[in-house]
Amino acid sequence: MISSYERFTMIVVEDLVREFEITVREPGLKAALRSIVKREHRTVTAVENVSFTAGGGQVLGFLGPNGSGKTTTLKCLAGLLTPTSGRVEVLGHTPSRRDPEFLRQLGFVMGQRWQLHIDLPVMESFELHRVTYGLGRREYEDSRDELIEMLGLGPFVMQQARKLSLGQRMRCEFAASLMHRPQVVLLDEPTLGLDFEAQVQIREFVAEYVARTGACVLLTSHYLADIEALCQEVMTISGGHLTYRGPLRDVQAMASDTKRVRAQLVRPMPESELSELDLGGDVDVVDHSATELVLEVPRGRTGHVVGRLEQSDAVSDLTMVDPPLEETLHQLYQRTGAEA
Repeated sequence: MISSYERFTMIVVEDLVREFEITVREPGLKAALRSIVKREHRTVTAVENVSFTAGGGQVLGFLGPNGSGKTTTLKCLAGLLTPTSGRVEVLGHTPSRRDPEFLRQLGFVMGQRWQLHIDLPVMESFELHRVTYGLGRREYEDSRDELIEMLGLGPFVMQQARKLSLGQRMRCEFAASLMHRPQVVLLDEPTLGLDFEAQVQIREFVAEYVARTGACVLLTSHYLADIEALCQEVMTISGGHLTYRGPLRDVQAMASDTKRVRAQLVRPMPESELSELDLGGDVDVVDHSATELVLEVPRGRTGHVVGRLEQSDAVSDLTMVDPPLEETLHQLYQRTGAEA
């Protein structure tokens, strides 16, 4: 189902399957010699029956553990891999055909995989990009100047790429990848290895780019701050299978059976006093200091626990929150991985 904030469908994936054939070889000299004469192979399914749509004006988060099929899916969308079976369309094009018109509407950024020429000044790499995509001089200069301003590249855009910091270089990579103003942008771990300030700059740029252009962005990241800052909606994948598609805010409720109850204390609460509250054996203490008590509570028992804590004169304030997204996703991956 297409969300209400999607303007129109840009990506359509139906029953995508991507298999790889790998060579199987047992350890040892005999096995090595035998493999020279006759090699054994087996088929590994990286993505199985994946279906989804994505529309303009949004950043769709794509989450999953390493080896779950995220990058394989993105490469199928970019036309770098041909699906074994299923249907993939991006802006009405079949990506694996690599039509020039399709490539002009696609941007693909992979963390720490560079397309800038390291020995050239960044501005010269931009010029090569203009020639590659057949951009007119006026169109190129307008786009280039806008991206330099949005990404704050002015102080170092005339330097060689090899002399830039990782954060500066990544911002230049974004400019190069989006110089032709693509309508579909695939971001695979774009903030990998960046410091906090550089991560924030990249997030702010992505949000502004989508707001200005109405582009569709598909984002994978292990930095969940990227996802929380940019994505209203996410998909999760495990073992090559899509396991969830919906609002980010609903992931916790779906994957976690607990809530966290946070109590502000006006005085220290000794362990003996905490035990006397009789909260129950299924309540875990996450943190207990002189000023704060944090409990992990089954969702069905939060009312009981809150009621007990309200009886204590040590408690000044109570709040309930979901567990951190990192923990929730870890539980989700474990659960869906076992089911897959």
